[in-house]
Amino acid sequence: MSLNVLEAGASPSVNLDEEKALVSKVAWRLMPLIMVCYLFAFFDRINISFAKFQLQADLSLSDTAYGLGAGLFVVGYVIFEVPSNMMLYKVGARRWIARIMMSWGLATALMVFVTSEWQFYVLRFLIGAMEAGFAPGVLYYLTLWFPQHYRGRITSMLFLASAFAGLFGAPFSGLVLQHLDGVMDMRGWHWLFLLGGVPCIGLGFLVLTLLKDRIEDAHWLTPSEKTLLASRIAHHEPHKSGGSLLAALRIPGFLTLGLIYFLIQVASYGLNFWAPQLIRSAGTESPVMIGLLTAIPYICGAISMVVIGRLSDSTGERRKFVAGLVAVGALGFFCAGIFADHTTFLIVALGLLGAGIIASIPSFWTLPPKLLAGAGAGAAGGIAVINTLGQFGGIVSPVMVGRIKDLTGSTTPALYVIGVAALIAVALLMWGLPQKLRTLDKY
Repeated sequence: MSLNVLEAGASPSVNLDEEKALVSKVAWRLMPLIMVCYLFAFFDRINISFAKFQLQADLSLSDTAYGLGAGLFVVGYVIFEVPSNMMLYKVGARRWIARIMMSWGLATALMVFVTSEWQFYVLRFLIGAMEAGFAPGVLYYLTLWFPQHYRGRITSMLFLASAFAGLFGAPFSGLVLQHLDGVMDMRGWHWLFLLGGVPCIGLGFLVLTLLKDRIEDAHWLTPSEKTLLASRIAHHEPHKSGGSLLAALRIPGFLTLGLIYFLIQVASYGLNFWAPQLIRSAGTESPVMIGLLTAIPYICGAISMVVIGRLSDSTGERRKFVAGLVAVGALGFFCAGIFADHTTFLIVALGLLGAGIIASIPSFWTLPPKLLAGAGAGAAGGIAVINTLGQFGGIVSPVMVGRIKDLTGSTTPALYVIGVAALIAVALLMWGLPQKLRTLDKY
């Protein structure tokens, strides 16, 4: 975590070097553990795509059934998302995030006992329910610790973990499926879920031990550092004890943000669940090679989100950067459809897709705090609602792509549909948001 990543301006009344050093100190203390937790959360999202081939063969699942099972994860997530985040606000982020980590880790590990289609459906729903509230909970937690004008880079650092999950998780998944298949009389996909779930239980205990709920509880900050950090956060967005979820829902632009995030997630899940299938359909058979090639869009996404995160903070521009990234992702989907049978060009298209869609997600999450500043409990619930609306994309995308593939024998038409959805998101970002989200973030 380079200190240069954390450079940002400050108001004339604040010593720049002092503020920069303080934010760097907080980032070094909080972000490594949070990023590892998020890495495992995202790995839990993509391991189902690598387990697909063995899972479908063992359970006799059609592509539609697989898409439904993948989507049921999101159904569970959506149902319990807002209640989970409201509970986080009441009991404290540290305890609740730890609970989420341990329960979803256990549920993921239980996938080794799945032997039928209905068990697959039930457990995928349960995993989603147990993980509900994690991502928006962490995003809300970061608003309590970092001033607004550092959010682009800090949020990019968080979502960099999702890129690492694809970068390292994809080849790791390929190796597990190829080399652990049959070890201890367990299939490769059993090992994949076991190795993705058990570490989360231990990470939950670390969260409970190492994280703090409030700045004033941080024994590793001096009294003057606590005062400075709290004042810089309150300067842009005082976290009031009042505010309600209903009030947040009435803010102009709130539901539009939810729709935009839904469309972005349709694209994101299209990549996460179907990239290995696209690469295999183009002619690559080796699980290890599929894993290595699937890592490419995540490499591109990692580079893009770091670069755009810094540019976004330095200029104060948020909305246009998100729109530009989603447009690049849309181009990637159209190119992936055009070159579906040509591995080399397909990988280039997936690289564009990763650089656009993967990087657009952390950039997008700089927008809701601008709208919900000072909303208190409404901010926690509001972030959860936006994330919940977005996660419906995770229900629609896998089922839609699976159904189209069953009907046509090809994923290409679905890629074009997702590309159009991404372009609609671009139009809403450019012309559908209120003035409050069009203004630049100033130091």
